[in-house]
Amino acid sequence: MISTGDFKNGMTILYEEQLYKILYFQHVKPGKGGAFVRTKLKDLNTGAIIDKTFRAGEKMEQAILENKKMQYLYRDEFYNFMDTRNYEQAQLGEKLLEEQKDYLLENMEITVVFYRGKPISVELPISIEARVIRTEAGVKGNTVSTTFKPAEIETGAKVMVPLFINNGDIIKIDTRTGEYIIRVSG
Repeated sequence: MISTGDFKNGMTILYEEQLYKILYFQHVKPGKGGAFVRTKLKDLNTGAIIDKTFRAGEKMEQAILENKKMQYLYRDEFYNFMDTRNYEQAQLGEKLLEEQKDYLLENMEITVVFYRGKPISVELPISIEARVIRTEAGVKGNTVSTTFKPAEIETGAKVMVPLFINNGDIIKIDTRTGEYIIRVSG
């Protein structure tokens, strides 16, 4: 059990039988009345962000999470991963991966977060390099431009890229925002 005085940003707590990650907290001591702690919590099951106020000194359980490095293998009705230490395989559902599934490349190493042996979230690398498989042809002379066009990468994700990007080019993409960063080769 931990007290609200032990809160830290990024800590995971069990509150009302749900897992929450503390995104932000502020200890408030008003002139009248008791102190309290204002928090912004992210529900790790639904992804919803809520504001919650706790009384100072209130106790709750800290959730101990386990991070495992896993390698993405392939997709059938599930997304299949392998633990890189002991070669055990795990299957994750599409709901758990959400938008992150658009940036999974075969053999990519990711971090899978477990709570009591059950996977609850995945953490991708900040950026990936992927091949453009479909986009409109580039126009000669458009080597540097702030105009963008849609492109599809090998994972099936749609990305807005500059006009000079062609089919077969390898580009770097930010997995947090889905934005084009730079052309790696082409």
